[in-house]
Amino acid sequence: MSGPRRRSALLARLADREAGSVRSAIVDELRTIILYGEVPPGSAIPVDAVAAAFGVSRIPVREALMTLIGEGLVDHRTNGGYRVAMMTAREFGEIYLVREALESAALRVAVAGATGEDDRLARSALRALDAAIEADDSGAAYHRESRRFHLALIVPCRMRRLLHMLESAWNMTEPLRPMSHLTAGDRELLHSDHAGMLAAFLRRDAEALAHVCARHHHRLQGFIAALPRHIGLFAEETPPRPQT
Repeated sequence: MSGPRRRSALLARLADREAGSVRSAIVDELRTIILYGEVPPGSAIPVDAVAAAFGVSRIPVREALMTLIGEGLVDHRTNGGYRVAMMTAREFGEIYLVREALESAALRVAVAGATGEDDRLARSALRALDAAIEADDSGAAYHRESRRFHLALIVPCRMRRLLHMLESAWNMTEPLRPMSHLTAGDRELLHSDHAGMLAAFLRRDAEALAHVCARHHHRLQGFIAALPRHIGLFAEETPPRPQT
């Protein structure tokens, strides 16, 4: 007789919730769990168990999952149920190219419109990232504070639609936590670009900022491309169908 089944990380995260949660909170709660990297890509999302955790029927859970499918955070396969989305290495690289293009466009506008308060927030974000590197060797804190730093430089563009697109692209890569798979030396090298980005931002030097940002993204893309494929980070490439 087999032993007791181990409860999934997703259900463990939901276990302490009170029944009768507002339905609109289901999307936010599931999104947060996925984006925090607590549930690895490919993890099953059992509809019945999630519904029980929230004290609701299956219908609002399915509706929430459809929203997350639209955001690229959840996959659904016929007879395979719902799972935290996975992407191939090729798809992951494509998303990073999109992020680079959007961030570069936002930074040029942000530099022109930044205020003293934006400068203060950017300095504070870099200090928090410095502290994360010193205190954490797993990459989790680095991941969180790196995103906060980049956003501190980008948000002054005040371009709501562009920021929304950038957030969506960023969220798609977030569950994979690529920084957690890099060495401490790789993260230190990436962090060396951050000081240059902040200095250019504070000088309002759009050209220098764009140059450092491009170097940073290319370095990051190179590190990720070199990650071994056997660690389960990426989905397998689907071979092309033979033409008839």
